[in-house]
Amino acid sequence: MKQRLVLALWVVLAALLAQPVFALRHRHPSFDLKRPEIVSFVNEVVARNGLKRKAVLALLAKAEPQPKIIEAMTRPAEKVTPWWQYHDQFLTPERIDLGVEFWNEHREVLEHVSSERGVPPEYIIAIIGVETRYGRSTGKYKVLDALATLAFDYPPRSDFFRSELEQFLLLINEDKLNPTTTTGSYAGAMGAPQFMPSTYRHYAIDADSDNNRDLWTDWGDIIASVANYLQDKGWEPGGPVLAEARLAPDPTFQINPGKVDLNETVDDLNAHGVKIDLPLAGTTPAVLISAEQKDGPAYRVGFKNFYVITRYNGSARYAMSVYDLAQAIAQRVHGAQP
Repeated sequence: MKQRLVLALWVVLAALLAQPVFALRHRHPSFDLKRPEIVSFVNEVVARNGLKRKAVLALLAKAEPQPKIIEAMTRPAEKVTPWWQYHDQFLTPERIDLGVEFWNEHREVLEHVSSERGVPPEYIIAIIGVETRYGRSTGKYKVLDALATLAFDYPPRSDFFRSELEQFLLLINEDKLNPTTTTGSYAGAMGAPQFMPSTYRHYAIDADSDNNRDLWTDWGDIIASVANYLQDKGWEPGGPVLAEARLAPDPTFQINPGKVDLNETVDDLNAHGVKIDLPLAGTTPAVLISAEQKDGPAYRVGFKNFYVITRYNGSARYAMSVYDLAQAIAQRVHGAQP
């Protein structure tokens, strides 16, 4: 009996060793390319863009679902973290120091781009600082995996991410990106400025004319691309961004924390007991923003350029962090100059 058992084990082992090496490796999960929504996606992008069906299918076959991405999408920090905590994550001495170093290192490019685009250097720097710590943390997820996961396994925003997946397919051909090694955020944002594929295609700039738009290592391209985006979204050179609000004894305002729309004016806010200490025309468009502190409610007022920053990321908390980091960096830089 014992001899028969040993013989049987040797037979099983021999069979396993006889298999190709790849068959013994752990098989990663993949998408079922016969799913109706994937078939429909492939048909549409092939017809719309003249791509080769086999190439699109071969690429999607390499995508791996990432359940952790779905979890991250349901709890973005800018929506679940109170402002005073969110602020402290980005306004650290280290991030301010690195921003000052960045300004000094890239001063010539920043001044040229700022003059050309009308966007102050500190806001370009602050966006890159908030997004990726000045290019140090550009994301660990494969962009192909992230976009495919959100396009096919995240119904609340599947239309948006299918569009971005299509844009990524076009981008890898145009900019010669490696689709299996290009990494980014859990939402598929790429490079130091964290551009989504559609934003990359539309706003990335080849600043040094080397026929390559590199948003990972070419700081001329990165700086010019961020400024190009802000300019296109309506940045007003010299215009106000954000102001602290003072409240009258019995204010009557209402606030919608989920929206950042310029649907009021300075006069409107004054009439509701919200005062600001800036010499602005009463007709200046404005929005009241909640900026809660650890010890209670607080409010700020945003203007057109604040709204422009929210086109980069729709969260008011994000835009406030960019503003505060920009101010801290600018104060250090200008204070250090003779």
